[in-house]
Amino acid sequence: MKTGTALEKELFTDIDHLLSARPLPLETGIHRLSNGMLQVSVRTDLHGCRGRMVDWWFKFFETTQHIKWWHPHDHVQHGGWDQHWKRHENYIGATIQATESLGSIPPVPATIKFHHPAEVFNPHQLEVAYARNEVSAAVYARIGFGKDTPQDANGDPLDGYMFHILRDTAWGCVLRSRFYLGAQHPVPDETGLQLMVHCYSEFSYLSHFLPSLYYAENQNGDHAPKLW
Repeated sequence: MKTGTALEKELFTDIDHLLSARPLPLETGIHRLSNGMLQVSVRTDLHGCRGRMVDWWFKFFETTQHIKWWHPHDHVQHGGWDQHWKRHENYIGATIQATESLGSIPPVPATIKFHHPAEVFNPHQLEVAYARNEVSAAVYARIGFGKDTPQDANGDPLDGYMFHILRDTAWGCVLRSRFYLGAQHPVPDETGLQLMVHCYSEFSYLSHFLPSLYYAENQNGDHAPKLW
């Protein structure tokens, strides 16, 4: 199976369509690609949230308690960020270790290294999408599962890719998540289905408490709206 740049060129030929507010043929579901990898798509409505809040969340959570807030059932342990993560400031270039299950699939270690989305998306189209309010936040990462997940010379996991694209709406924001799994080893459909449920659930749980946490803890000068 292709790895590295060749695989990314094959996978991400039309990746910029994730930046569009238009409906996609597959918003939630799984799809087996011609190269054998599994694409997992998830749409989640986050009522009362904004994209900037979700982006901030990745600069905030740092304990097992935090990730259990995020998913009380599937998240088991926060294994720590590396030195590139700066609380309230930065997660781009940082790697996180965690242990989590996917529904009925037992817990496994996960390695996630975050990158700037402009490394994959067309930088101009990404900028235009922000300007048109079609995107309010974009998260991109390389992902791997297992105790000794393969990594390249840059410390990037080689198993797959993860995207979270957010767009603000009148009622909150909509999250379009996309995973590409199985770059190293075949991934069964059931794993993709369990990941789909996991992703939808964790961000639904997050939406229930994120606004209050954001307004209480962020250092960006935002103030909670008056509710009376």
